[in-house]
Amino acid sequence: MNPADGIASAPSYRVWALPGLPEVTAGDDLAKLIASVSPELVDGDVLLVTSKIVSKAEGRVIAADDREEAIDAETVRVVARRGTLRIVENRQGLVMAAAGVDASNTPPGTVLLLPEDPDASARRIRSGLREALGVDVGVVVTDTFGRPWRSGLTDVAIGAAGVRVLDDLRGGTDAHGNPLSATVVATADELAAAGDLVKGKASGLPVAVVRGLPHVVAGDAEPGARALVRGAADDMFRLGTSEAVREAVTLRRTVREFTGEAVDPGAVRRAVAAAVTAPAPHHTTPWRFVLLESERSRTRLLDAMRDAWITDLRRDGKSEESIAKRVRRGDVLRNAPYLAVPCLVMDGSHHYGDPRRDAAEREMFVVAAGAGVQNFLVALAGERLGSAWVSSTMFCREVVREVLDLPQDWDPLGAVAIGHPAAPPRERAARGAAEFVEVR
Repeated sequence: MNPADGIASAPSYRVWALPGLPEVTAGDDLAKLIASVSPELVDGDVLLVTSKIVSKAEGRVIAADDREEAIDAETVRVVARRGTLRIVENRQGLVMAAAGVDASNTPPGTVLLLPEDPDASARRIRSGLREALGVDVGVVVTDTFGRPWRSGLTDVAIGAAGVRVLDDLRGGTDAHGNPLSATVVATADELAAAGDLVKGKASGLPVAVVRGLPHVVAGDAEPGARALVRGAADDMFRLGTSEAVREAVTLRRTVREFTGEAVDPGAVRRAVAAAVTAPAPHHTTPWRFVLLESERSRTRLLDAMRDAWITDLRRDGKSEESIAKRVRRGDVLRNAPYLAVPCLVMDGSHHYGDPRRDAAEREMFVVAAGAGVQNFLVALAGERLGSAWVSSTMFCREVVREVLDLPQDWDPLGAVAIGHPAAPPRERAARGAAEFVEVR
């Protein structure tokens, strides 16, 4: 067999840039311009069109003395920030640097915005080429992205028409017969990157053609590049580090109703590991977490606490109706599938023999223990678990120690109900810093 025969029969494609396109201005018909410099297009070709010329044709050049103001206007959500660099979600749903606002290759005092609807832009170009040349081609509108965990830039698809943007191989098998359960290929992004190799970043060649891959060209009903954008529910890396920390703190909300879904004990232990990174005095470890994983242990504790509470309320002279109403407040603990009882331990504390300093010493340990509890609640929220901190164990510490067989020097600091939220929490009223700050 001639080796050249094997090469000729191997899968292959050709990609080239289109020379001769004039400078694009607002109102230009891109399909006609492309058809005029490339009348040899055939069915099954894929056109890779740089978003910059699409934006220019659509009049997306705006006056902006301050690029940052333009970025603000195009930003829906800040994902990460480092110095003046912002990674944001823009109006098109794309997560990218500077919202795609470009100050290069545009007159001074202006900036270039991304196309309003890149998929619609791709559809217009595809339709225009069909009308001008009678060909059925795929169109991908591309832009340049950086990527998490990878250095350098590459072109990706931000708009598409007539192209299978995703190739879902799940349910098939590999060459060894192993099932493919997670393989979905971003075909449109791969096409965009191939085109960028011949278009370049500064060569004035904004359009490329791929030929030899007719199987990626499909009908008008194919979804556009919007299908490449991962939804929030499936995005495991939705925020940058500092933004994630702030989000996690505010994500911690009191949840009082839970589903019947079991709680992963490993998730709770990871939350405990986060809890014990809180600051503590004298290099001590003042935190202990009692985890009530069996229904029997939870019921024993809550029944004993209820009886102690009823005794206290009767001593206070409350009516039986009032007592019953108050006791029902404890249902959040009783209905939770998992309970944790954080405890304060004063091991390593100093004794001064001075009431003032001894009191301050205990307060110092209480603050550290509280920081641990907050870490615990925030970490549970990060595990997508709901929680409610309830102070009740602090009012019957002896009962809790007896039922749970705890050492006498363990002081319960409330109880934490843990479970999967039955519904999203209500919106929290916004709180600014000003009303809580005094500057001296």
